[in-house]
Amino acid sequence: MDGGIRPEVTGARRIVVKVGSSSLTTAGGGLDADRVDALVDVLARVLGDSAAAKEIVLVSSGAIAAGLAPLGLDRRPKDLARQQAAASVGQGLLVARYTASFARYGRRVGQVLLTTDDTSRRAHYRNARRTLDQLLAMGAVPVVNENDTVATDEIRFGDNDRLAALVAHLVRADLLVLLSDVDGLYDGDPSTPGTSRIAEVTGPADLEGVSIGSAGKAGVGTGGMVTKVEAARIAAAAGIPVVLTSASRAADALLGRPTGTLFHRTGRRSADRLLWLAHASTPRGALTLDDGAVRAVVQGTGSLLPAGIAAVEGEFSAGDPVELRDGAGRAVARGLVAYDAGEIPRLLGRSTRDLARELGPEYEREVVHRDDLVVLHP
Repeated sequence: MDGGIRPEVTGARRIVVKVGSSSLTTAGGGLDADRVDALVDVLARVLGDSAAAKEIVLVSSGAIAAGLAPLGLDRRPKDLARQQAAASVGQGLLVARYTASFARYGRRVGQVLLTTDDTSRRAHYRNARRTLDQLLAMGAVPVVNENDTVATDEIRFGDNDRLAALVAHLVRADLLVLLSDVDGLYDGDPSTPGTSRIAEVTGPADLEGVSIGSAGKAGVGTGGMVTKVEAARIAAAAGIPVVLTSASRAADALLGRPTGTLFHRTGRRSADRLLWLAHASTPRGALTLDDGAVRAVVQGTGSLLPAGIAAVEGEFSAGDPVELRDGAGRAVARGLVAYDAGEIPRLLGRSTRDLARELGPEYEREVVHRDDLVVLHP
C-alpha cells in the first residue's frame, strides 16, 4: 500500500503544514536558524513550481520555546504568566526568522495569531478565513500560531496539532502535513526493537491495539503523538488527508513519496464553524435537557427551546459555547447559547409563546439555534 507516489499529496493545491517546536529550536531553547532555513527551503521549492500553483499555510509552534533563552529560562515554565511572557518575546523572533528566510526566495509572510474565541464565534470565524484567503491570494505565506500572549486557560487550543487540523478545514485545504521529530506513527514505542511504522491509516479500526505515546522527545512543546493522531482524525473526518512524518523528511512528504504515515479521508467536509465548535471550543456552562429535547437535538433537526431545559449551571454570556447534557449528565451536543446564564432559570420548561406574552417578543426565540449546534454523541 505504501510503495508508490501518493496522489492525495501530488494533487493537493492548498496545503497546511504544521511544524513543532522541537523541529525549530536548539536544545537550549533558542531558535535554530539552520533548521528554520532548511524547512523554508523545502516549502519555497513547493511554492516555486508555477505549474503546480501550490499554496501553503504554515502553522508553526516555537514561540514559547524561542523566548526561553532570551529571558534566561532553562525550561518551559509551567505557569501561564511566564509562558505568555516567553511567547511575547519568542513570537517576534520566530516571525522575524521566517520573514528573513522566505525573503531569500522573494516571498512575504503574514503573521496570524488565533485563539478559540476567534474561531468559534461566527463573525470572528469569517474574519479569520477572509484574512487567510487574502494573504494566499496576494502570494504571501500565512504563518499561524496560537495567540499564547493573551490566551487564557479557558480559551486555548492547547496544542498546535489540533489548531493545524482546524486551520486546514478553515481554509478548505486539500492536504495537512504534520511535521515533528518522529518519522511517522509506529505500532509501539519507536525506540523499542520490533516495532514498525504504520504506512497508512484508512480508519479507526487500523489503530485498534496501537499504543500511542504522549510525550515528545525534546520537551519544549506541548504535543506528542497522541495530539498528532487526534489532529489527523479531526482532519480526516473533515475530508482532508494527512501525512505525519518528521521535519527532516518534509521534502519527500510534500512530493508524495511514501514516507511517514498517510491518514486517508474518513468523512466529508462539515459545516465550517461546527467543526470548530466541536473540537476547539471550551464550554462555559451546561444545560440539562429533558428526554424529549434530547431526542429533538440528537435525532431531529430542531433547535433547543426553553421548554426542553431542566437545569442550568455555570457562568456564561450570550454567544458562549455550552454543553447540552442528557438526564444522566452525558454531553450529547454543544452549542452557542443565545442567553446569559442569569436569564435562563426563569425560562426553564416554559414555551416561547408564554415567555413572549409575559416578558416581551425578544424572548420568543431559541436558547440554542440549530445552526449553532453540533451533536457529539448521536
